[in-house]
Amino acid sequence: MKAWRFYGFGDLRLDEVPMPAPPPRHVLVKVLVVQPSVTEAQLAAGIRTLAFDRIKKRLETEAPVQLFGHEFCVRIVEVGEGVRHFQVGDRVAARAKLPCESCPLCESGRGHLCRKGPIIGFQLPGCFAEYAVLPEIALTLVDERISDNEAACLQSLSDSVAAVETAQIQIGDSVAILGQGSMGLECMQIARNSGAGRIITVDVREEACAMSRELGADVAIDATSDDPVEAIRSLTEGNGADVVFECAGGSPRQGLAGVKSVTQAVDAVRSGGKVIGVSWFGAPFELDVDLLRERSLRYLFPDISTLAHLQHTVSLVASGRVRMKPMITHVLEGLDQVPMAFEITANKGKYKAINPAQVRMAE
Repeated sequence: MKAWRFYGFGDLRLDEVPMPAPPPRHVLVKVLVVQPSVTEAQLAAGIRTLAFDRIKKRLETEAPVQLFGHEFCVRIVEVGEGVRHFQVGDRVAARAKLPCESCPLCESGRGHLCRKGPIIGFQLPGCFAEYAVLPEIALTLVDERISDNEAACLQSLSDSVAAVETAQIQIGDSVAILGQGSMGLECMQIARNSGAGRIITVDVREEACAMSRELGADVAIDATSDDPVEAIRSLTEGNGADVVFECAGGSPRQGLAGVKSVTQAVDAVRSGGKVIGVSWFGAPFELDVDLLRERSLRYLFPDISTLAHLQHTVSLVASGRVRMKPMITHVLEGLDQVPMAFEITANKGKYKAINPAQVRMAE
């Protein structure tokens, strides 16, 4: 079969590789739609972010290696021994981070807390290939009302569900979301479904602000013309928002806000409020902890998304409570278009993309 393999940062080649066979409790799938995450797009270019050192070591010691491709929709073509919940022909999506199934947390029924297991596309081969082998414990069925393209977004959406759950939004809470890329827009829609009151969003791109309004934001602030902190405080009687999601930070090389959005989030939340840190930064940075302490702020990080979160995303999208289709702005045809999908995803501002670019395979 054909699969994309990395020989180094920025060196991606389409190779012929052996067709894998599913071991016990795994399935062989045909890839229908796959998209690179923003994190994967940064790592592919050698930009420091989540898991940079681990990916660098793999490239130095194992290249060529199949990497990335944890956001996808696939169809099962073969099941391994012991697979109980799926059959040939099923259309499935998957969560990326898996429990190891052998540590004390897993053995005590708390596998959702495990951080020792593999990640699809990082330790396990992902779906930038014609076929892939996936563990049964990662999978959920895709509702027939959900398109292949929408299903490829479910993994990201499950992380956003976990982020909003972590916030524990109370009925009527004012919510501000800095950054209206895919996860910012997802968090915005899920917050609306979770009882939020006024929802205020912030971005520096006109097309992202327009999408935010279309999908349900009460106010979308263009940070190129308005000070987002002042605007959020003005809209919340001078107090600041009850909950602020920071979804804008990351490498400025790819149009992200660096660490400036963290300071803005802290300044835009009310005293006693919560900041949910969604972004990855790739390096340490300074944070005025005394200010957080003085204002009784909670700086929280999302819980790991579980299979239950992923299954909930199926319900949200199938019922229309969360809309993914308007966010999917760039769909490319054929496995050979994977490098272009990385290029668009790495430079969404340049291409006016909202969601990562998707690659659709021929069935």
